[in-house]
Amino acid sequence: MEIILLENILNLGNIGDKVTVKNGYGRNFLLKQGKALRYNKINLDFVNKKKDELNKKNTEIKNKFKEISKVINNKTFIFNKECKENGELYGSIKPKEIANLIKDKTKAEVSPSQLILKEDLNKIGLFKADINFHSEVKAHISIKIDKIQTK
Repeated sequence: MEIILLENILNLGNIGDKVTVKNGYGRNFLLKQGKALRYNKINLDFVNKKKDELNKKNTEIKNKFKEISKVINNKTFIFNKECKENGELYGSIKPKEIANLIKDKTKAEVSPSQLILKEDLNKIGLFKADINFHSEVKAHISIKIDKIQTK
């Protein structure tokens, strides 16, 4: 499926680019979310006319995410969880829990889908995670999982 991008998308392209994607990704995500239009002459003319406006909107979004990124970049977020004798948790920590903790600690809005975990968070230790706010704005955080101290 050939589409025209309405915003910058990581590993795909920039505003106004004509790209070819799989039908399901184009139809179910890009078109449905308003991130792209089907490629045809009418839509191409429309995007070329609107390009300045789209770039301005993209810059505003990018600046907003840069501010959030400055607040949480290189921070460590601590979870206290119950665990087994060998240090494994009874359940893993999910992106939604991490997003909620970030919101509680810093008041910064992070969507669980923006979190990129390099491994499962199912044991005690220190883990690295990336937050992909925008195709040009990223943040790196650490997640420390400690055992709940019992008396």
